[in-house]
Amino acid sequence: VQLQASGGGLAQAGASLTLSCVNSGRTFRGYNVAWFRQAPGNEREFVANIRWNGGTTTYTDSLKGRFTISRDINENTVYLRMNSLKPEDTAVYYCAASSRIISSQIGVPSSYGHWGQGTLVTVSS
Repeated sequence: VQLQASGGGLAQAGASLTLSCVNSGRTFRGYNVAWFRQAPGNEREFVANIRWNGGTTTYTDSLKGRFTISRDINENTVYLRMNSLKPEDTAVYYCAASSRIISSQIGVPSSYGHWGQGTLVTVSS
């Protein structure tokens, strides 16, 4: 599994961005794929997860309804659509993948063995 995240950049508050996570190593079949984010001085924070087989999604409560995780099976890509961006959304966003995960541990970074390099999202007020 080789993950590559992209799509970050500078956005104004209220705008939208879509991040992409491509698996160039193999298919995501059987994997859980997640987005995390880390702001300067903060711990890595869970954003959302999608189970590749079936597409079941899980979100951190504070972002539910504003962020949407999805997948394109043909493109072997997971997306994170971020709407109504706020300055507090500024962070490096990482995608991560795991072939084995316990449901209760979906939001724990150490549950994921594969990580992309991160893409920076900066939201100005």
